[in-house]
Amino acid sequence: MGKKEKGKQNPLGEVSRDYTINLHKAVHKETFKRKAPRAVSHIIRFAQKNMLTEDVRVDPQLNEAVWKTGIRNLPRRIRVRLQRKKKEEDDGKGKYYTLAQYVPVDTFANLKTEITKVQ
Repeated sequence: MGKKEKGKQNPLGEVSRDYTINLHKAVHKETFKRKAPRAVSHIIRFAQKNMLTEDVRVDPQLNEAVWKTGIRNLPRRIRVRLQRKKKEEDDGKGKYYTLAQYVPVDTFANLKTEITKVQ
């Protein structure tokens, strides 16, 4: 009948999700002068893992939100919108890329991962 074959991946599509990332856990026991760069690289790794793309592009507002209080005083948490989009150019590194954008919020209480509409 309609058995699903093992080992076959579902085809990826364009999707947009909002995540809360705990930067405090990501840079725990990190040297002061490496905290903000490690936080940005943690956001990139998080996006690669959750959106299943190698190419991750960080929006300048997200970078400014991480760096706004300096290299060593990071926000504990940050709300991020990850959008998987189709590439226009074909460079042989996959069909999709992920755009990571900053989502300002007042409080992080009771926030869950939300699937938002692709714009």
